[in-house]
Amino acid sequence: MVKLAKKIVFILLCGLTSLIAQNNTGYWQQHVDYTMDVEMDVENYQYTGTQKLVYTNNSPDELSRVYFHLYFNAFQPGSEMDMRLQNIADPDGRMVTADKKSRIAALSPSEIGYLHATSLLQDGEVVDFSEEGTVLVVDLAKPIPSGGKTTFDMEFKGQVPVQIRRSGRNNRDGVALSMSQWYPKLAEYDFEGWHADAYIAREFHGVWGDFDVKLTIDKSYTVGGTGYLQNPNEIGHGYETPGTKVKTKGKNLTWHFKAPMVHDFMWAADPEYVHDTLQMENGPTLHFLYKNNEKFKETWEKVQPLTAKAMNFFNKNIGEYPYKQYSVIQGGDGGMEYAMSTLITGGDKPGSVVGTMIHELAHSWFQHVLATNEAKHEWMDEGFTSFISALCSNEILGKNKENPFEGSYKGYYYLVNSGKEQPQSTHADRYNENTPYGIAAYSKGAIFLSQLGYVIGQDKLMETVRKYYEDFKFKHPVPNDIKRTAEKVSGIELDWYLTDWTQTTNTIDYGIKEVVADEGKTKIVLERIGLMPMPLDILVVDSNGNQETYYVPLRMMRGEKENPYPSLKRTVLDDWAWASNTYEMIIDKPIENIVGVVVDPSKLMADVDQNNNIFQAN
Repeated sequence: MVKLAKKIVFILLCGLTSLIAQNNTGYWQQHVDYTMDVEMDVENYQYTGTQKLVYTNNSPDELSRVYFHLYFNAFQPGSEMDMRLQNIADPDGRMVTADKKSRIAALSPSEIGYLHATSLLQDGEVVDFSEEGTVLVVDLAKPIPSGGKTTFDMEFKGQVPVQIRRSGRNNRDGVALSMSQWYPKLAEYDFEGWHADAYIAREFHGVWGDFDVKLTIDKSYTVGGTGYLQNPNEIGHGYETPGTKVKTKGKNLTWHFKAPMVHDFMWAADPEYVHDTLQMENGPTLHFLYKNNEKFKETWEKVQPLTAKAMNFFNKNIGEYPYKQYSVIQGGDGGMEYAMSTLITGGDKPGSVVGTMIHELAHSWFQHVLATNEAKHEWMDEGFTSFISALCSNEILGKNKENPFEGSYKGYYYLVNSGKEQPQSTHADRYNENTPYGIAAYSKGAIFLSQLGYVIGQDKLMETVRKYYEDFKFKHPVPNDIKRTAEKVSGIELDWYLTDWTQTTNTIDYGIKEVVADEGKTKIVLERIGLMPMPLDILVVDSNGNQETYYVPLRMMRGEKENPYPSLKRTVLDDWAWASNTYEMIIDKPIENIVGVVVDPSKLMADVDQNNNIFQAN
């Protein structure tokens, strides 16, 4: 059989091709600039802040209302996140006790999270606002016209919850503060309208903009996260110019960060952080912040050079990382991506942390540069990240798997057989259970790309990925954008592929119905059992050990991929029209010479029943 691994490695080593931008006529997106000044009390985990927010309305619409996210309000008994946790059949194990009870429901007043606006002005005028759980509803003093700008001045206060999910204080690794989704965050408004979703522990969507953040905190704490530190020689903590003598006065330090063109801002802090840096050649500075604990040392020493290798891999196979730094920080639970940074738990098992790092770093491209609406198209960020991180791990960790995506296919087949699958177009909050959501987003999302490579060719797939990045970076791409990019690269029509795979639960199931003699030749009858159409690669092996492939294009593709097995002879057969349940092909060899027939030897086609994909002569 032809080895898939060699083919993929060859493709990934190919240089980048020149890219021509797609025509995005009519596209627009909002813009926001944040200036925040925050004071954190590390004794009671409460903080106060001011926020000046300049909002540019690039939409064609006049806006009379805006919304802010107040994520920390989710960590309170009786919140929507708490209710969802108590009612879902398979609650997240990190968020419940040993007896499956909600950890949020048990929080005391000093342990809950909250985030409240205490005053709000629009261009100096008082506005009406009200809290609805994790959403702040703001009725404007004056509408914002299309093309107009307005300035909001807000005072706010918050309390950091006991760490339960992503954000929080004093997690299992002992990290003091994991500050993600911590500030009043303006909701996104796009061609579909407002996206002011309640926070129930799923995904995020944000407005592109620039952040200028000053954070005042106890001087014993080391801080890392999003943004470039503006005053390193005043701060120290491993950020200062080598040889600089840092003198601090008073109890607190004010850290000043700026982050250009991002849609989120995270920071973490702990008095026991070790801060290491690694300057990449012709690349960003990598920062590593982790607890000064002997059991974590081996893990974090191993993570650092592999982060650089992963960064180089993604730069080559997706596109250049656009920022000057990236931070890998111990904190949170599991791993979660943020602008220019990630929070991951430390642990004493390097393999787990390295794998998480690779996945979260890949999100810097698939979510923090290609900023899809994760709540509606979670498969685009999680799935595409899973795809490229599987390729990365296979190469830089030397796994050398023939099919790096085998875990994703296994998960998808499990989901199909469970009977609990919902279409990938389901809103992230509306999945009936966590497990089907996770498999649909990560596994089935990864297969969207790996299987697309089967449809259009592996070289065209990687060219599609690079062109998609170049055309849609710093935008909010939607599913049609990746489909149209692939169509332009390959010359193949793919609307059927996007529709069936993401908007239905139709499955792929092709089989070899019979192999019979036909006047000195061999007739192979194929059948389509599942509803989802696909083109077919068919491998025929004869009694002399010769291998030959046959390609059955799908009529609705209106095109053909190049031979994926260039060392083997390929015969292109007539198109298969989807409405026909069977297809006959003739092999110019007597049946006695045929020892084996295989549908899709690469196993990149997600056929849900592969038992009928192989014929072996007796």
